[in-house]
Amino acid sequence: MLKEFREFALKGNVLDMAVGIIIGAAFGAIVSSLVDDILMPPIGLLLGGVDFSQFFVVLKGEGTFNTITQAKQAGAVTWNIGLFINALVKFLIVAFAVFLLIKVVNRLMRKREEKPAAAPEVPEDIRLLREIRDALQTRNPAAKEGNPTF
Repeated sequence: MLKEFREFALKGNVLDMAVGIIIGAAFGAIVSSLVDDILMPPIGLLLGGVDFSQFFVVLKGEGTFNTITQAKQAGAVTWNIGLFINALVKFLIVAFAVFLLIKVVNRLMRKREEKPAAAPEVPEDIRLLREIRDALQTRNPAAKEGNPTF
């Protein structure tokens, strides 16, 4: 069983998938930073100073809380709308990036399929033999019909 697992794990597709997952995780971290640190602060500022990462509604609990962490520590049940909005924006960015990637790959695949493979150049000796054959057929009409007479 260990041998089978080793063969499976070392196949090219599994290694490619592992590389894709690692790059995807790194891309996810970049997108998270883009949304949390670059996009949402100005959007929150434009909407009256809302910090989306701390935009929540207390569903059950007593008191007033400034952050989600304070509410959680007090045992309050919160509805974290801002975190959901951040996650939604992250998803849209990743989905758009994947869409662009697929679009480019499809375009490259179409170009590859459209371009017919160049016919290999006929060697000189084959070309000369064909010329000789054609010349013989014009001299002897019976050879054209498949009845060579020598």
